Amino acid sequence: MFLTLHQHETEGAVVEVLDLKQLVDPFAPAVQARMHNGEELQEPHHFSKAELTFPSGEALPRCWVDAQYRG
Repeated sequence: MFLTLHQHETEGAVVEVLDLKQLVDPFAPAVQARMHNGEELQEPHHFSKAELTFPSGEALPRCWVDAQYRG
Protein backbone atom coordinates (compact mmCIF):
# COMPACT_ATOMS: atom_id res chain seq x y z
CA MET A 1 0.00 0.00 0.00
CA PHE A 2 1.30 3.45 -0.87
CA LEU A 3 0.94 6.35 1.58
CA THR A 4 2.21 9.93 1.69
CA LEU A 5 4.83 10.98 4.22
CA HIS A 6 4.52 14.34 6.00
CA GLN A 7 7.85 15.17 7.61
CA HIS A 8 9.55 18.54 7.53
CA GLU A 9 12.34 17.56 5.10
CA THR A 10 10.35 15.02 3.02
CA GLU A 11 6.91 16.63 2.75
CA GLY A 12 4.74 14.78 0.24
CA ALA A 13 7.12 11.86 -0.38
CA VAL A 14 5.50 8.54 -1.28
CA VAL A 15 6.25 5.47 0.85
CA GLU A 16 5.33 1.84 0.29
CA VAL A 17 4.19 0.08 3.47
CA LEU A 18 5.82 -3.34 3.62
CA ASP A 19 3.77 -4.89 6.45
CA LEU A 20 0.02 -4.22 6.27
CA LYS A 21 -0.64 -6.03 9.58
CA GLN A 22 1.65 -3.53 11.28
CA LEU A 23 -0.22 -0.67 9.59
CA VAL A 24 -3.65 -1.69 10.92
CA ASP A 25 -2.36 -2.68 14.40
CA PRO A 26 -3.34 0.18 16.76
CA PHE A 27 -0.60 -0.88 19.21
CA ALA A 28 2.17 -0.37 16.62
CA PRO A 29 3.19 3.33 16.58
CA ALA A 30 5.32 2.95 13.44
CA VAL A 31 5.42 0.90 10.24
CA GLN A 32 8.22 -0.46 8.12
CA ALA A 33 8.12 1.22 4.72
CA ARG A 34 10.29 2.07 1.75
CA MET A 35 10.49 5.58 0.28
CA HIS A 36 9.99 5.88 -3.47
CA ASN A 37 12.53 8.38 -4.78
CA GLY A 38 13.36 7.96 -8.43
CA GLU A 39 14.00 4.55 -9.92
CA GLU A 40 16.46 3.19 -7.36
CA LEU A 41 15.02 0.87 -4.71
CA GLN A 42 15.44 2.42 -1.24
CA GLU A 43 16.24 0.60 2.01
CA PRO A 44 13.29 0.01 4.38
CA HIS A 45 12.92 2.35 7.38
CA HIS A 46 10.44 2.75 10.22
CA PHE A 47 8.04 5.68 9.88
CA SER A 48 5.67 6.98 12.54
CA LYS A 49 1.99 6.49 11.68
CA ALA A 50 1.40 10.09 12.79
CA GLU A 51 3.43 11.24 9.76
CA LEU A 52 1.47 9.19 7.20
CA THR A 53 -1.69 9.92 5.22
CA PHE A 54 -3.36 8.43 2.19
CA PRO A 55 -2.29 10.01 -1.13
CA SER A 56 -5.66 11.82 -1.18
CA GLY A 57 -4.62 13.68 2.00
CA GLU A 58 -7.05 11.73 4.17
CA ALA A 59 -5.76 10.67 7.61
CA LEU A 60 -5.34 7.05 8.59
CA PRO A 61 -8.44 5.57 10.26
CA ARG A 62 -8.46 6.22 14.00
CA CYS A 63 -8.87 2.49 14.74
CA TRP A 64 -5.43 1.95 13.11
CA VAL A 65 -3.61 4.47 15.33
CA ASP A 66 -5.51 4.66 18.65
CA ALA A 67 -5.59 1.50 20.81
CA GLN A 68 -8.19 3.15 23.08
CA TYR A 69 -10.64 3.84 20.24
CA ARG A 70 -14.06 2.26 20.67
CA GLY A 71 -16.00 2.99 17.49
